[in-house]
Amino acid sequence: MIEAQDLTKRYAGRTAVDAISFFVKPGEIVGFLGPNGAGKTTTMRMLSGYMPPSSGSAVVAGYDVFRDSIDVRRNVGYMPENAPLYGDLRVKEYLHFRAELKGLRGREARRRTGEVMDMCGVTDMRRRLICNLSKGYRQRVALADTLLHQPQLLILDEPTNGLDPTQIRHIREMLVGLKERQTVMLSTHILSEVEKICDRVIMIHHGRIRACDTPQNLARQLRAAATVSLEIKGKGPMTGLLEALPGVRKAEQEENLNEGWKTIMVRVEAQCDPREAILELATKEHWIIREMHQQLPSLEDVFVELAASDAPPADQ
Repeated sequence: MIEAQDLTKRYAGRTAVDAISFFVKPGEIVGFLGPNGAGKTTTMRMLSGYMPPSSGSAVVAGYDVFRDSIDVRRNVGYMPENAPLYGDLRVKEYLHFRAELKGLRGREARRRTGEVMDMCGVTDMRRRLICNLSKGYRQRVALADTLLHQPQLLILDEPTNGLDPTQIRHIREMLVGLKERQTVMLSTHILSEVEKICDRVIMIHHGRIRACDTPQNLARQLRAAATVSLEIKGKGPMTGLLEALPGVRKAEQEENLNEGWKTIMVRVEAQCDPREAILELATKEHWIIREMHQQLPSLEDVFVELAASDAPPADQ
């Protein structure tokens, strides 16, 4: 669905996107993540035909963004972060107008307008002036506009910006439902949503791709540390002995439970699993372990680590 090769965008005095290469397969939901100013929005604008690249190539839905910009736009639904809407039109009027601009006519335009209003939860607002809508509802109208012409690819820049938790859940379920018919590429700062719905994540920093994998694999591969939670009972200097194990950074007692049980959090190096060593130590020291659970870094941990990194980006 998307094949980008050495895609680059230069402005006067700086390079916003620096020779990035990646692909998105049909039917995937791909999260495009990075700190503010990393190059996410610029990349999305190039892929949607909104902005020409400085160099490199990109093929979207079988069309080259350089030579076939109009065909690319016909097959892409692009929703910018701050989508411009006509505030003096009512919701239904606006969407019908946009449907006609996208080549829909008569009964087909009316039918499709009704469908996208239902999908995005704005049917009750169809007679409201857009200027009187909350930010969340305006965002949903913009998303409905994106879906009108049933594009093969949706490129969504912060689609849940301004939505409340219930609305975010509704949009998440809708995007998962679209997966059978459409490919979705989205940027967002709500990382818990990315972990729930995205098949893959592309992380960009300083205009270059730093990581591309599933959310689970990213959490395992990057440097963020994992944690092992213990419910344990026994005697002796537990935290000191645990900290002496290979790969353990720190062991801290969190609380005392009933009947001598304790909760200890063991922080370990990335890609290190000390659970077998902890079990051997417990057997040796005659400790009783009631529960032992390893918690891998979340996508938020990975994102924070990426944003804090000042090291030059590695080659892809």
